[in-house]
Amino acid sequence: MATTRPRFRRHSVLPGFGPTLGFTLLYLSLVVLIPLAALAVRAASLSWSEFWSTVGDPRVVAAYRLSFGASFVAATLNGVFGFVVAWVLVRYRFPGRRLVDAMVDLPFALPTAVSGIALTSIFASTGWIGRWLEPLGVRVAFTRVGVVVALTLIGLPFVVRTLQPALEDLETELEEAAASLGARRAQTFRLVILPSVLPSLLTGVAMAFARAIGEYGSVIFIAGNLPMKTEIAPLLIVTKLEQYDYAGSTAIALVMLLASFVLLLAINGLQRWSRRHQIAEGA
Repeated sequence: MATTRPRFRRHSVLPGFGPTLGFTLLYLSLVVLIPLAALAVRAASLSWSEFWSTVGDPRVVAAYRLSFGASFVAATLNGVFGFVVAWVLVRYRFPGRRLVDAMVDLPFALPTAVSGIALTSIFASTGWIGRWLEPLGVRVAFTRVGVVVALTLIGLPFVVRTLQPALEDLETELEEAAASLGARRAQTFRLVILPSVLPSLLTGVAMAFARAIGEYGSVIFIAGNLPMKTEIAPLLIVTKLEQYDYAGSTAIALVMLLASFVLLLAINGLQRWSRRHQIAEGA
């Protein structure tokens, strides 16, 4: 007669699935879902015609175009130069490497207002860099170029920190094998290195893009905030709040929220693709 062994419950430090799931849903509801639902309810006080009139206003459309366009350009620049920075930090050992590695995280630690003031003082016509660019006809401060510079600064850490683990896991033997087979450096990069780190690179660029869309503090100082020219969407939201146009501000914010949600879905999809890609390579 077969005997069955008694089953013991696996010990867990935290409570069971039910309590932890309930706490998770409660916490997310209080911190995330309820405030966002309040935003949607506030925007629902507008009729469809009023809503589209608000978000379709030429000034608002110009602000959206600048926010999304500058964020895309900044994320693209970070994708290129962030890859170079991550490559140098991973592949080379040089004096001051730890200092350079720590400097990458400065945009995380600095208040955004401090970053904006620093960029404005440097790129203004009397600044350290601006005084040399002004005679060449290049203006950075109080232009759209300044907006891109500010968004590039705050988005760089996302690309570098996302790429570093992927580059560290990349085996140098693959590059050596490609070189031994006669591949040039450009071919090795295009056919060996880039496909291996592309999921992480795209994830970092998407995160930098999403972060740049909602940036406010570092941009308002260097942008000049000229309506229809250098006015970003978050600043327009604050402006309408100061004018007590709460419904209008929430309508603009709702569009930004939907765009951010779509970006987050894209980021999650890229992360799943990255994990499947790493599992496939490991197999």
